[in-house]
Amino acid sequence: MFERVNQLNEQLSHLTSQEILEYFLKKYQGKIALSSSFGAEDQVLTHMMLDIDKTANIFTLDTGRLPYETYSVMDNTNLKYGIKVNVFFPEAKDIEALYSNQGINGFYESIENRKACCFVRKIRPLQRALKDLEVWVTGVRASQSVTREQMQLVEYDENNSVIKVNPLLLWSEKEVWDFIKEHKVPYNKLHDQGYPSIGCAPCSRAVKENEDIRSGRWWWENPEHKECGLHKK
Repeated sequence: MFERVNQLNEQLSHLTSQEILEYFLKKYQGKIALSSSFGAEDQVLTHMMLDIDKTANIFTLDTGRLPYETYSVMDNTNLKYGIKVNVFFPEAKDIEALYSNQGINGFYESIENRKACCFVRKIRPLQRALKDLEVWVTGVRASQSVTREQMQLVEYDENNSVIKVNPLLLWSEKEVWDFIKEHKVPYNKLHDQGYPSIGCAPCSRAVKENEDIRSGRWWWENPEHKECGLHKK
């Protein structure tokens, strides 16, 4: 599989993001999906994918701790494109066990607690969402954080046994927002309030001008720890 991934990186490196998506949507029809958190990059990909295939599979992970604004952009996205984004929730018993173990906000107390919370609320639902798929499309960009600089256009996710495609990997933030404005793509209004990266409400905050765009996520941790595990190789 890793040899196949290397071939794909070489084969597709000269293509545009739209052309990359078209290649995978046609080759893996019914076995490919975009995981969306309704951030700016994911909204760009949603627009691109639905422009290519109106039946494209787009899913989200509802952790139970999302900001109101995220639900609002979810609704606006469904209405604009005439779709229903597929929603995956954590298992109730897992949430109950997590609460019993660390309380409602125990994730602030240690990296271990925070990763346990991410595992229950995001990783396990993601595993269910990817179970029958072969290709996972993400909105990852290399310039978002130090943890993403070494990522490739096409990767193999061993944990979920899927090909992972990052069509916007080399896009700049300006390119993302130029696309959103040009195509009138719905976006999370928290971006207008200084939130470049938006996850769960208690783990996201606005950043100051010239701060790293991921500094508002898990701000109490060091930069090298700032992943929930979704994009771990």
